[in-house]
Amino acid sequence: MGETFSQLGSQKDENKSILPHGPDIGSKAASYSSNRSSKSFFSCAPCAAGSFVTCPTCQGSREIPRELEKQLVALIPYGDQRLKPRHTKLSVFLAVLICLLTSSLSIFFLFPRSIAVQPAGLNFSSVVFDKADIHLNITNVLNISNGNYYPITVTQLTIEALHLSLVVGQVSNSLLLHVGPLASEQMFYAVANRIQDENTYKICTWLKIKVHHVLLYIQGTLTYTYLSRTEQLVFQSYEYVDCRGNTSVPHLLVPHLP
Repeated sequence: MGETFSQLGSQKDENKSILPHGPDIGSKAASYSSNRSSKSFFSCAPCAAGSFVTCPTCQGSREIPRELEKQLVALIPYGDQRLKPRHTKLSVFLAVLICLLTSSLSIFFLFPRSIAVQPAGLNFSSVVFDKADIHLNITNVLNISNGNYYPITVTQLTIEALHLSLVVGQVSNSLLLHVGPLASEQMFYAVANRIQDENTYKICTWLKIKVHHVLLYIQGTLTYTYLSRTEQLVFQSYEYVDCRGNTSVPHLLVPHLP
């Protein structure tokens, strides 16, 4: 166009006209108008006489050349309301509060709590004698309590029965028992024991002896899963079993180990 647009500088440069003053202003404006068919323009803010000041960029022509689109900078006053969105602090506070609340609830409900396994005693027993051994079959009960807010699944139970520090019976069961949130379930397990102690055999078979009790030490391992994790819990108990007849008697419980 034969003219150079002034860059942002001092206040004096901003007020300086980028187009020459004089009788050729109209011709320049007319030149802009005549070139609209060959060049693309962007509309500038409307300029009017009176209380308005002529835009120094477009000199009142209300249009700027498209090739200067990325070179011109629009200045917005610092006090413009568009730079001060409403309720910004309130929105940020609510977002932080919701995040903290969600995190707290997630930690509260997903935090692992204890799983209690309590031997509930002997449910059934049967005894068979051969020439030197005692075959003692027992069925015991386990109480499983879930203190979590999510379900657990019992997958395996391993039991060992000892008499006089010797292992007389073993069992390992793979199972699938679901225990709901804050719920309790009972589990039955059977152990076949073979006692080969001579003194115990005499206690169970002699009629002159009035007490026919066999003391069994039960120790077990319970495997359970929750939230894609697998854990084990060890428990133990003592059982007094009547080895003379097919009856059961009260037993002695020992608290389970953590």
